[in-house]
Amino acid sequence: MNVREFVYENDLQAVLELWRGGSPGIRISPSDDPAEIRKKLQRDPDLFLIAEEDARIVGAVVGGFDGRRGMVYHLAVETTQRGRGIGRALMRELEVSLRRKGCLKYYLLVTKDNQDAVAFYQRLGCEVMDLLVLGKVIK
Repeated sequence: MNVREFVYENDLQAVLELWRGGSPGIRISPSDDPAEIRKKLQRDPDLFLIAEEDARIVGAVVGGFDGRRGMVYHLAVETTQRGRGIGRALMRELEVSLRRKGCLKYYLLVTKDNQDAVAFYQRLGCEVMDLLVLGKVIK
């Protein structure tokens, strides 16, 4: 298995299929439209990582860093490939990239019904925080 940076032209369709296909906690939103993904890559392309095996994408993670805090979006591993350390490898590489940018702490969101993801992130050292998450669409 190889972890590398996402390449828009080569990887977009496979990653969108991965997000739509087998990850119960991933909610596709307007931020996941191809044009929005292209905008994301202009900011920090080194925080969009792919795991591939035999030239096939088996996992992906998107990170962000605003200069103060990091954020993790859409960690997904192909359903048949879970339990092999792919998610752990993607998160390890993402953390290396975040540290390189000066990031000291990151956040991530997990849907309440995705207890498998909560347990996974806790095994990586993440803590459940007692916060409310608010959001607003500003179209």
